[in-house]
Amino acid sequence: MANAPTHNDHFERHRAAVLIPTYNNAGTLGAVLSEVLTYTSHIIVVNDGATDETLAVLEQYPGLQLVSYSPNRGKGTALRRGFSYALQQGYHYVITMDADGQHFATDLPAMVQQIEEQPGALIIGARNLQQENMPGKNTTANKISNFWFWVTTGLKGPDTQSGYRLYPLLRMGKMNFFCTKYEFEIEVLVRSAWKGIKVNWTPVKVYYPPPEERVSHFRPFRDFVRISILNTVLVLVTFLYIKPRDFIRFLLKKENWKRMWKEEVLKAEESNVRKAASIGFGVFMGIVPIWGAQLLVAILVSIKLKLNKALVLLSAHISTPPFTPFIMFAGFYTGRIWMGQTAKDLVFKDGITFQTFRDNMLQFIVGSITLAVLAGIAAWLLSWMLLGMFRKEKKNG
Repeated sequence: MANAPTHNDHFERHRAAVLIPTYNNAGTLGAVLSEVLTYTSHIIVVNDGATDETLAVLEQYPGLQLVSYSPNRGKGTALRRGFSYALQQGYHYVITMDADGQHFATDLPAMVQQIEEQPGALIIGARNLQQENMPGKNTTANKISNFWFWVTTGLKGPDTQSGYRLYPLLRMGKMNFFCTKYEFEIEVLVRSAWKGIKVNWTPVKVYYPPPEERVSHFRPFRDFVRISILNTVLVLVTFLYIKPRDFIRFLLKKENWKRMWKEEVLKAEESNVRKAASIGFGVFMGIVPIWGAQLLVAILVSIKLKLNKALVLLSAHISTPPFTPFIMFAGFYTGRIWMGQTAKDLVFKDGITFQTFRDNMLQFIVGSITLAVLAGIAAWLLSWMLLGMFRKEKKNG
């Protein structure tokens, strides 16, 4: 008689299950299932339209919970259907593992422990990316993914591409996802962070077989294109909606104003000149017409120039709705200074043509740059004078 799973009570207490999506992994799936069964019997397998001997393997494990369909629809679809099934069965958490044998069931107790230590968090199993047989392209792709995750969420992490994860299904709620392939694992991370779900990492082991033994369904060209498109969309949504939304939420909380004043404005070790320069630069970046990239450029330049990043970002939100239309209007009319007799009013008397659009756009861009420079200088001077009046600088020995 087989021994009872060692951690079944932990899984049952937290209403957790192991979710394993699989597609043509018959050669490794049996070993993965046997290993997981030593820890828990709460296993959900999603058969994503396998055409090999997967069904024959699954028949050897009659106690499994199975979601099966055809044809193959991609890992994202498999995970989404697995999430839905798990919720229907009353589970609050699922731990996802790959069926190719690269993940170790020995890390399951540590993953379940995270439910107690960080309830409601989405936990990613961080791999050792320097170990033997780790594909070089995987390491590079992971660094790129980590960077874009930071851009879209402000969170830094060691491994955003690991499929070994703990998902808090109840906290995720009824989120409507769009991706169906590998890029889903990026979408679910970013959108969970946007939703306010804590994202964290815990170390896990990983096995990468030699190249000649490796089986992968990742299609480099198609999947990289899909991931690139997704990241582009996520960045646009971040800077056009998420950042302004979070900024407005920040301003609506009184305690945030007190903390910002104490920690950033009154920061003793920072000079008035640097603070004023941070405010002036932030105002400049908020107005300069590089739509969709203003905050990203502001962050990168403020890091390079060692400015106060909090003050830069706060000031850059000068163009946040509902102020945006007024700033655009002011930029357009500031452009009249440079256009001379060809200056336009903000009307399209002869209809919207390429020529009228080009003429109006030129006036707007030139005027917005001029307004950004003037407003930045004015903000810097005004901030410097006010800081000199209300804040004493710390004198160095």
